[in-house]
Amino acid sequence: MDEAAEALRIHRNVARSRLDRLVEASLLEVGFERRSGRSGPGSGRPARIYSIAPELSAIEFPLRRFGSLIELLISALPLRGRARRLHEVGVAFGDELARSASVDRSRSLPEALAHVCEALGELGFHATVETTAEREGWVRTATCPLRPLVVANEDAAAVDSGMWTGLVCAALEGVDELDVVCQGHDCLSEHAPCRVRVRLRD
Repeated sequence: MDEAAEALRIHRNVARSRLDRLVEASLLEVGFERRSGRSGPGSGRPARIYSIAPELSAIEFPLRRFGSLIELLISALPLRGRARRLHEVGVAFGDELARSASVDRSRSLPEALAHVCEALGELGFHATVETTAEREGWVRTATCPLRPLVVANEDAAAVDSGMWTGLVCAALEGVDELDVVCQGHDCLSEHAPCRVRVRLRD
């Protein structure tokens, strides 16, 4: 688990959550072993070890084509009103993520953003609050759920901003999607994490 967290540059709790989800899906097996070489009392707790399930070793997984599929779906929408419809889809997706993680609610934007990051962590993504004020905040994430889609098609940025809007609306009491403006930054930068600006309308 520590090796996976270090390799992916994520918190060890996030790594453990993702690995445990793969165990639940029967894609990995879990075991325990002592790495200190000692045994008996005082040797410490055994380390949790993950390995590929034997029955999957010979399976070849085809290349994913989700980016192409999303691009086709986006291009199928009429140009007029496309961004608005994609934003609405993103809001619905963000609300679904919030319900899946049972996000806590707050009357304060800083607290709401912290709840959003915690909820994403429960779902296996890593996000942290970078800065906050009463009506504006920034969230930093190297594993944004929709980043691969935005990289595949820039029009998907409307879905991404909608997702963050839906997440914030689920965590912040007294607002709806018209009150919240979310904008992604650095999504297309290969060597930088995504940064999301969240602003409440006056």
